[in-house]
Amino acid sequence: MSEDRNARHKRAMQRKKEYIDGRIAEATIDKGLLVVLTGNGKGKSSSAFGMLARSVGHGLHCGVVQFIKGKWDCGEQKLFQANPLVEFHVMATGFTWDTQDREADIAAAQSTWEQAKKLLADDSCNVVILDELTYMLTYGYLDKDDVLNALQSRPDKQHVIITGRNASDELLELADTVSEVGETKHAFNAGVKVQLGIDY
Repeated sequence: MSEDRNARHKRAMQRKKEYIDGRIAEATIDKGLLVVLTGNGKGKSSSAFGMLARSVGHGLHCGVVQFIKGKWDCGEQKLFQANPLVEFHVMATGFTWDTQDREADIAAAQSTWEQAKKLLADDSCNVVILDELTYMLTYGYLDKDDVLNALQSRPDKQHVIITGRNASDELLELADTVSEVGETKHAFNAGVKVQLGIDY
């Protein structure tokens, strides 16, 4: 029985390897990717910063622009801000429900977006993270066409990672890879405080 199962397993893995090797051989396009991480679940920014760590590990030059966040003691910023391979920009207004000032938020978003546009036009910048950008479009703080044009006209080999809930249809259409992070359960909904190192 065990030998028969092992033989079946080996045949299955051989078929799987042939399939995967074939898919790898068919993938011949080399280009900068637009990755959108959206959905209501926790982990979108964490995933983006995981890709940043991977990129820095390979010696790539990276840029990070954080919208909305900025008043928290952010672990990602503390880790990467002093790294010579990472250029970091933070809107630094905090959450919109804290500011309660639409005009000030729009001005801050547009000023921060100008920094993002410089990164998106810089062919020496290999990876750009636009953290929580989706909110800037949902709230109408940034011009959607301006954002889409900057993304479309960026250097051919530049990778861009966008995070945030409710990504617009236009962003989803433009993206090469879209992952939706769902929420099955969240500790905060059970009254648990946000945790250092896990939530920020």
